[in-house]
Amino acid sequence: MTEAKLRRRDFCRTLVAGAVAAAVDGPSKATERPFELRYIIGSCLYGRMKLEEVMAQTRRAGAEYIDIWPEQHANHREQMEAMGRQRFAALLRDHGLKLGILTHYDLGPFALQAEMDVLASLGGSMIVCGSRGPAGLEGPALKKAVAEFVEAMKPHVDAAERKGITIGIENHGRSLIDSTDSIRWFAEAVRSKNIGIALAPYHLPQETETIATLIADLGERLVHFYAWQYGMGCHKKLPKNEELMQLPGRGPLDFAPLVHALKKSGYEGWTEIFMHPVPRGIPIHPTAAEVTQEILRSRRYLDRCLSAA
Repeated sequence: MTEAKLRRRDFCRTLVAGAVAAAVDGPSKATERPFELRYIIGSCLYGRMKLEEVMAQTRRAGAEYIDIWPEQHANHREQMEAMGRQRFAALLRDHGLKLGILTHYDLGPFALQAEMDVLASLGGSMIVCGSRGPAGLEGPALKKAVAEFVEAMKPHVDAAERKGITIGIENHGRSLIDSTDSIRWFAEAVRSKNIGIALAPYHLPQETETIATLIADLGERLVHFYAWQYGMGCHKKLPKNEELMQLPGRGPLDFAPLVHALKKSGYEGWTEIFMHPVPRGIPIHPTAAEVTQEILRSRRYLDRCLSAA
């Protein structure tokens, strides 16, 4: 056999061996897509600034998706309606953006269907709101109330399924679903992929292990993640450096285990760097450029957490 034929035979053997190894072992880690945090910008961080200005800043803040907030935290949903949805859609295209979320704590979970139509028409895919029901329950009474809430949501979840929308229920403080127990019972009770938890660490015990374990337990029921900690709180006026402690990398909460839990669970939703100013409706800094730089500061911190995960 000639040397050329030997080389061809060895080459074919190598190809076959590689194909067999791939079939047995699956794709190599080198070809796997690395985990990334998918960022979305909450318009309320910019207060009631002009929506056009907020959209201009979104890409600069490192995101292609925007979360539009209404009064009292901002007025961008109202601005969107005033300018007309066609104009809003044109601005999205002009700035290379996509609508991700319409946040609607004002409407609550049982009055979202009209907004689902608006969201779907503009290419968005999630509505976030809080739960409705008695607060302060514990034990069997809480579990029963959560089950009743999930049952009451079924017609709205059916509508969300038809329209390709996901409903995110935030664990907002002083609401039915605000504790780790209520979050877990909610996640166990729902059956649809079109409803889940929009997790806000701010409203949970500021214990890294507790939050990381909850993220792992939620799995695919975690549909949105707020990169938000308690810090010094958000209900009384504080010096700016203390108010900003709600942000990742500013306050004491270590986000590295949380990011690791997101990575390990294969989380595919958005991450929203977040805080509330006092009073509501003002930007977290006086100028849009300063708000954007603050977001980027938190993003750099989270990205360092991810690189260590």
